[in-house]
Amino acid sequence: MRVRTVSDSTLYLDVAGQVDVSQPAAVAAAVEQIAVVRHASLDVALLRTLFTDFERLYRGDYPGFFACDTDYHDMHHVLHVTLAAVRLMDGYDQSHDAEEQLGPDLMLLGIAVALFHDSGYIRRRGDTRHDHGAEYTRIHVSRSARFLDEYLPRIGMGWGSALAARLVHYTGYEFEPSSIDLPDSRYRALGALIGTADVMAQMADPGYLRKCRDHLYREFELAGLAGNKTGTGCEQVRYVSAIDLLRQTPEFMRRTLDQRLDRLFDGLHRYAGVHFGGRNYYLEAIERNRRHLETLLAIGEERLLASDALIPTHARS
Repeated sequence: MRVRTVSDSTLYLDVAGQVDVSQPAAVAAAVEQIAVVRHASLDVALLRTLFTDFERLYRGDYPGFFACDTDYHDMHHVLHVTLAAVRLMDGYDQSHDAEEQLGPDLMLLGIAVALFHDSGYIRRRGDTRHDHGAEYTRIHVSRSARFLDEYLPRIGMGWGSALAARLVHYTGYEFEPSSIDLPDSRYRALGALIGTADVMAQMADPGYLRKCRDHLYREFELAGLAGNKTGTGCEQVRYVSAIDLLRQTPEFMRRTLDQRLDRLFDGLHRYAGVHFGGRNYYLEAIERNRRHLETLLAIGEERLLASDALIPTHARS
């Protein structure tokens, strides 16, 4: 994996160095190829509609919505997650008999949930309650569920709207997945695959550490989850500075791998290795990011402020 800089824009290749995940068209083409090779009957027209509407939504061209204004939970993050999700679903279906597979319809629905799992951060036009999408952090997943429930029937996927509104909660913390009513084991597997993709893709991103410092902390501030531990609501503050967030990140990464990915989601990240033929590029990238941050913290926290220090050496062009 590497990062190249062109005209002040950082363009990211995915963990396998195959897809530029900053470009919707590139990710859409990669997702379509994976999905159709696995399930030839998958509705390609609907898949392309999902990507078209996703891009319209995030750029501010979708009726009734402003453009995305969250710099951490942005278009690049969603594209990275969606690519990871289809790879996991592909590996899952490779590993199961026909009657246990997700199949083309559930794979398509999983892609829809991945593409719109953070739509709850995007403000609706006429919103007088908040000035920035990050202010919806605490309830953004429920807002995403509402968007999916309203949107999918409009494009002919009404059969999956109620299910999608449940599955999206695997990407958040508003509800425990065990409390979500899903009668089919394939539905529960799909939710866990999407939840795995969300966490796995962001921690594997070569820009993850820098985005935590430069963007995620700001989103937490706007959500009331960061700042000085004084005054009203101080018990809700998790991070007192961007450096404090980074200081806590290695343990967050270890805990997330153990408690969320391995235990809660039953280690379904293993299906990325199936997709790639044996190698899990995502887990490798996560470990590199964690080790790099721990090295910087050991050297001295002042290094965390350097502009490019948080990009691991292997990822620099």
